[in-house]
Amino acid sequence: MTSKQADAARSKVADPGLAARGRSKIDWAESRMPVMMALREEHSRLQSLKGMRIAGCLHVTKETAVLIETLSAAGAEISWSGCNPLSTQDDVAAALAAAGVSIYAWHGMNVEEFYWCIDRTLDFKPTLTLDDGADLIFSVHNRHPNLIAGIVGGTEETTTGIHRLRAMAADGALKYPVVAVNDAETKWDFDNVYGTGQSSLDGIIRATSVLLAGKNFVVAGYGHCGKGCAMRAAGFGASVIATEIKATAALKATLDGHRVMTMDEAAAVGDIFITATGMKDVIVKRHFEVMRDGAIVCNTGHYDCEINIGDLAALSTGKREIRDNCEEYTLRDGRRIYLLAQGRLVNLAAAEGHPSAVMDMSFANQAMAAEYMLKHAKHMENQVYTMPEELDREIARLKLIAMGVEIDTLTEEQAAYLNAWEHGTI
Repeated sequence: MTSKQADAARSKVADPGLAARGRSKIDWAESRMPVMMALREEHSRLQSLKGMRIAGCLHVTKETAVLIETLSAAGAEISWSGCNPLSTQDDVAAALAAAGVSIYAWHGMNVEEFYWCIDRTLDFKPTLTLDDGADLIFSVHNRHPNLIAGIVGGTEETTTGIHRLRAMAADGALKYPVVAVNDAETKWDFDNVYGTGQSSLDGIIRATSVLLAGKNFVVAGYGHCGKGCAMRAAGFGASVIATEIKATAALKATLDGHRVMTMDEAAAVGDIFITATGMKDVIVKRHFEVMRDGAIVCNTGHYDCEINIGDLAALSTGKREIRDNCEEYTLRDGRRIYLLAQGRLVNLAAAEGHPSAVMDMSFANQAMAAEYMLKHAKHMENQVYTMPEELDREIARLKLIAMGVEIDTLTEEQAAYLNAWEHGTI
C-alpha cells in the first residue's frame, strides 16, 4: 500500500480533488491567526503534545484546520470529524486529508453517517477528546465505554456542550475531566458575541440577499450569541426585538435599546427570526400560524431543534429551495415562510463560520487546554473545569501584541495598594 492509499484508508471526505482550494483557505486563515501561529512555533519546538492521540469533533473549517495542524506540530496524533452535518467545508477537509490527517467529514451527511464518522475517529483509541457540542464525549460514554480508561480528559467548545456535560457530572455520569473552553473570557466574550454576530448575519445575507434596514429582527435568547446578533442587526439598521425567559437577560436587552416581548407577540410582527438559545421548540406551530408573509426563520444555536420544522411542514402545502440554503414553505393560506440552512447553524451552513481573527483566540484556548489537561489530568476529578485564568490572560496578551496594542501595568505601589485592606477613605 502506498502512503497515499494509507491516508485514503483512514479518511473519508467528499472530494479529494478540492485539496488545493482548501489549502489556499487554510493559508488565508493562518495569516489572520497570529496567536495560533505563535503557539505553533513554540509547541512545535517543545513537542508538548508528543505521545497524545487526540480525537476531535469540531466544525471542519479553515480555522479548525489551523488548530488541527498546530496540535499535530506539537507532536499529537490526530483523528477528526465534523460536529454538524452541514458545517463541514469540503475543500478544507480534502486539504487536511491530503496532508495526512485522519479525517471523516463531508457536507450534507445524514445522522447515521454523522455518528459513523465519530466512531471512526475513536478507532485509534484517543487519549484526549476535543468537542463542540459534546457528541464525541457522549459517544465515548454511551457506545465506547471501553475507551474511557485510556482517556486522560477532554475539552468542550460550546455553551450547549458545557450545559450537557455539567448535567452529566452532576449525575455522576461523567467519567473523565473536561475543561470548559467556552467559559474562558477570551472565548465567550469575543467568539460568542463578535464571531456569532457577524457570521450569523453573513449567513442570512448570503442565503437571502435581504435588506436588513427597517426590518423587525427577532432574536430569541439574549445571551452572548444573541447579543452579538442583535448588535450586528441593529448596525444594519434593523429594529431588534429580543425574546427571553431570563429576567436579567431581558433587562439587559431593554437597556441596550431593544424591544423585549414574548415570542407569541414577536411572531406576529417579526420579519426575520434567529434563535440562539440552546433550547428546543423555541419557534413552533402557533408562531408560524401568525407570521407575516415572507418571514425568514433561522437558527444559530448548536442543534436544529430550536425551530420545530415538523410543525412548519405540517402547516405547509409544499416547499421548494428558492436559493442555496433557503427553503420556501407555502402555507395553506398562501403565506410563505423561508427557512434557512434547514434549521442548522446559519453561520456555518450558509456562510463560513466565524472570522479567523476571532477564532484565533478560541482555538488558542483549545490548544492550551489540551496541554493543560496533559499536565494536570491525573490530579483532576471527573468534573467540568473552568479554563485557568492565567492562560486566558496570556491569550489576550498575545492577541494585543499581534494587534500592536499596548496597555498599562501597575506600579509596585499600585499593586501593593490593590492587595491591601488597611487603606480607607483619605
